[in-house]
Amino acid sequence: MVKRNPLTQDDDGNSQRNITVLGWVAFFGGLSQDMIIPILPTFYVNILGLSKETIGLIEGGITTIVSVFKILSGILSDKLGKRKSIVFIGYLLSAIGRLLLFLSYNAAAAFSLRAVDGVGKGLKDAPRDALVAQSSKKKSMGRSFGYQRMLDTIGSFIGPLITAGLLMLWSQYSEPTRYRLIFLISGLVAFVTILLVGLQVKERRGKDVGTVFRFNPELFKGKFALFFLVMLVFTLGNSSDAFLILRAQNVGIKPITIPIIIALFNLFYALLSVPSGILSDRIGRVNVIRIGWLIYAITYIGFALAKFPWQIWLLYAIYGVYYSTTEGVAKSLVAHLVEEKYRGTAFGLYNASVGVLALPASAIAGFLWDKVSPAAPFYFGGICAIVAIVLITLFKIEQNSVT
Repeated sequence: MVKRNPLTQDDDGNSQRNITVLGWVAFFGGLSQDMIIPILPTFYVNILGLSKETIGLIEGGITTIVSVFKILSGILSDKLGKRKSIVFIGYLLSAIGRLLLFLSYNAAAAFSLRAVDGVGKGLKDAPRDALVAQSSKKKSMGRSFGYQRMLDTIGSFIGPLITAGLLMLWSQYSEPTRYRLIFLISGLVAFVTILLVGLQVKERRGKDVGTVFRFNPELFKGKFALFFLVMLVFTLGNSSDAFLILRAQNVGIKPITIPIIIALFNLFYALLSVPSGILSDRIGRVNVIRIGWLIYAITYIGFALAKFPWQIWLLYAIYGVYYSTTEGVAKSLVAHLVEEKYRGTAFGLYNASVGVLALPASAIAGFLWDKVSPAAPFYFGGICAIVAIVLITLFKIEQNSVT
């Protein structure tokens, strides 16, 4: 009988615990965030009296802040060789920003607190993904990232339902009071993530980590660079999901039904994230991403052709399948394409690219909607997805990965 090295056994135990704990961290983070997201636009307009232009500046500014700090935190975590402390600070800032949002009574206060939340969100993402990759075995990395996405999405599914329940439960209170109480509760929920990261996550220092003192151009000389390029092509056609909501209303879905449809989307996304991750471990990450992008193309073309409300319900369910096959799987692919000491930077670039291109992608979609037809943005998105499938196949990206 072969005895296992106690140190190896310890590392394996800590690694599995990290994956489990970070999954629940994602759950409570998603739950907290999606408690407030559905009511923020109404809070801005009805309570603070902000114009649509001001709201656009606030939320557009937050998107920029998040994207910048995703890159910076990735580089910093590689430089310091420490992921956990940056993840902890990120979740702490998000919790503070959400908790104190109930004190905002004007645009400046709202932007300041949303910015604190945005900095926190940007700080935590890349090093958290690097921690998951570090804690996972190569053969099960897809499953590990799928687990993260599943619990994160379950939180996003439950969060709006809790908010809807609280709004009905507190119907005797004024609208401002109800919204501010929900912000307060959301912030308290967010503090659970801090306890989990601080007390339960264990970090080991990676090999050669800490020797990186600046951005490494080597990232853009290998397979990661090719994948990054393909992602930019795909993301250019992946406009804001707000256009899906507008299209649903355009086809005849009533606004009061939209949250239920989005909950359906999140349900399919959550249920299939782990199976999709396991499938990627077995047949290859690029193969599953190709399947996901094909589903995306079919879904978007479906939105372009939709004429009846029942079709929107079906398309949103299929859209959840697309998310399950790409979000976690793509991150596990990044981990395979990049050496451990550069993963923070790579995840930062990958995560930020989606946010940065959201602006031009949505601008193109808006232009096509206004100047061509409401169906045009979805044809464009479908075409971009097909081009991305062709490119990722030609580049043979998953071959010769570094891990």
